[in-house]
Amino acid sequence: MPEVKPKTESQKALEKLGLRRDIDLALHLPLRYEDETRIVKLSDVRDSYPVQIEATVTHQEVTYRPRRQLIVTVDDGTDTCTLRFFSFYGSQQKALAVGNTVRVRGEVKGGFLGRTMLHPSFKAAGGDLPTALTPVYPTVAGLPQAYLRKAVLSGLARADLSDTFAPGDLEWLQHRQHQNHQQPLWTLRDALQFLHHPTPDVSIDTLMDHSHPAWQRLKAEELLAQQLSQLQSRRERAALKAPQLQAVEGGTLHARLLAALPFGLTNAQQRVGEEIAKDMARRIPMHRLLQGDVGAGKTVVAALAAAICMDAGWQCALMAPTEILAEQHFRKLLGWLEPLGITTAWLTGTQKAKERRAMLALIESGEAQLVVGTHAIIQDKVKFKNLALAIIDEQHRFGVAQRLALRNKLHHEDMEPHLLMMTATPIPRTLAMSYYADLDVSTLDELPPGRTPIVTKVVNDARRDEVIERIRAQISQGRQVYWVCPLIEESEALDLSNATQTHADLAEALQGATRADGQPVLIGLLHSRMHVDDKKAVMGAFTAGLMSVLVSTTVIEVGVDVPNASLMVIEHAERFGLSQLHQLRGRVGRGAAASACVLLYSTGDAPRLGEAARERLKAMAETNDGFEIARRDLEIRGPGEFLGARQSGEAMLRFADLSVDVDLLEWAKAEAPMLLDTYPHLAAKHVARWLGGKAEFLKA
Repeated sequence: MPEVKPKTESQKALEKLGLRRDIDLALHLPLRYEDETRIVKLSDVRDSYPVQIEATVTHQEVTYRPRRQLIVTVDDGTDTCTLRFFSFYGSQQKALAVGNTVRVRGEVKGGFLGRTMLHPSFKAAGGDLPTALTPVYPTVAGLPQAYLRKAVLSGLARADLSDTFAPGDLEWLQHRQHQNHQQPLWTLRDALQFLHHPTPDVSIDTLMDHSHPAWQRLKAEELLAQQLSQLQSRRERAALKAPQLQAVEGGTLHARLLAALPFGLTNAQQRVGEEIAKDMARRIPMHRLLQGDVGAGKTVVAALAAAICMDAGWQCALMAPTEILAEQHFRKLLGWLEPLGITTAWLTGTQKAKERRAMLALIESGEAQLVVGTHAIIQDKVKFKNLALAIIDEQHRFGVAQRLALRNKLHHEDMEPHLLMMTATPIPRTLAMSYYADLDVSTLDELPPGRTPIVTKVVNDARRDEVIERIRAQISQGRQVYWVCPLIEESEALDLSNATQTHADLAEALQGATRADGQPVLIGLLHSRMHVDDKKAVMGAFTAGLMSVLVSTTVIEVGVDVPNASLMVIEHAERFGLSQLHQLRGRVGRGAAASACVLLYSTGDAPRLGEAARERLKAMAETNDGFEIARRDLEIRGPGEFLGARQSGEAMLRFADLSVDVDLLEWAKAEAPMLLDTYPHLAAKHVARWLGGKAEFLKA
């Protein structure tokens, strides 16, 4: 048996980048390019522009003011330039000895003391110039560009890049190229060869914005792979079995719950409820995403779905990402279902052992028809008697493995439960077509009556005193206030106020303030590191109206429903994501009182906010529409960040951009069924090439 050589550090680094197969190396495309194909005269150089010069060293010295540095002067016959190195070795000093002619590449800066290059790359002059741009690849520590370039070139030569498109599949793309007055569609091999080593006459802009015809080929292939994977996932699920949960004739629990609700359903809730009921009545597992804006009434839709499940004699589980959100659901569902004779179990990781054992027994015996909790629900010790419906709230905050674990809790005749996932972050159309193509999507596009419009103000931290006076006025009218901070403790890395300090500052600023009933103002503090009993006590006091101000970290992002709260202050709002800001804003406006959200921002030492932060705050001020917020969020962040844990942190699209490649996406969506039906072997090869093992991420 041949001896297996240990992996080198460079090989380990390649694996860290996910570069294990030849095709992985071939698809590892440059981050940017350097033009080493020509020599530029210093007299023709533009400031702040990377160039390559060839010049003779005329002076070298090591200085120690203001710090140790190597100073080298070079002259190319048209002008001189100073090369400055703060980190250098003896070998570099030798290579840059006076009289040597060197080829230097770097960014030239002009100034009072003349032209300068800081830490340029250099080598001895002479030899042929490259005929293509030099690629600069994304890398990690321990993986130099020279090694990576060689590995990519080798992988590109060995990789199987034969076409996986079926005959005729490229006609639409060919037509599209012709319409854009571009050359005919490139083959995959030609496209990759070109993008790794483009000729110097190409427009750098078309390479960097991915609009070059070679990029079009890659984006079309990538989108087709994603659509094929989603379609395969949907068809595999259609072959599985699930319990048929028929609504009982005459209506027992479902009808009684509808009659007992203290409000009527909106048209959207009725429509979505019918879609879910039809799904659960089939023998194919439901795989549906229920999306709706903050306050659209997703919980009552979930409760009605659970009622159908329990009517049919099966168990239902609802899993939420945080204990606060899970408890909010538990209290609502308990209030609606307990009077109807339903036993509900509660499971979290912080439960006392005795209470937990009692809950586990209720679940295993089937006496608990509904189980509500956090990820504790999916632990091995939790045994369901007959789970038929799994509901996951804020599904994007759970990993793939966690969602699969809940689906595997039904041990009954090779069946799996119906799955209803809920999100208050609406999914833009292009994401629904791509990342969520294997799901059926239901949308609650109508808010229940009584929701108060929220006025959003963007305020500089310099006006903090005015905000505190606004709080004092709200309290005096009997209202309650949230103040949200991004951190719990001091951080040297980020100059952000913390919840503990803000709580102390507000207590001092509001000293002597009274509520509408003349009682002194109580200010609470809530964050994730508090003991669970302390959290419950604080939330209980705020919910009951005993506490006027709640200073909190983002643990209140979802699941908190206090109709009397009319003002939300978000400190350092520029640090929050757009979706998170919208979720936090949704904690107010739940009652009849006029409500407002103040986005308190700080620029620190900078003269103004960064562009992305400015765009986020502008979007918040301009609209309360969660669907519009989601669209802008996708534009600002891109799909990788927007999707969060759905893909376990991995963006499934590396090259295509859903904001500009909608037509390519629509082509891929139409093409995938034809390719899968007619040429299944080519479809399998295509998915394996582009997704490898990542295709499994799309099945949860």
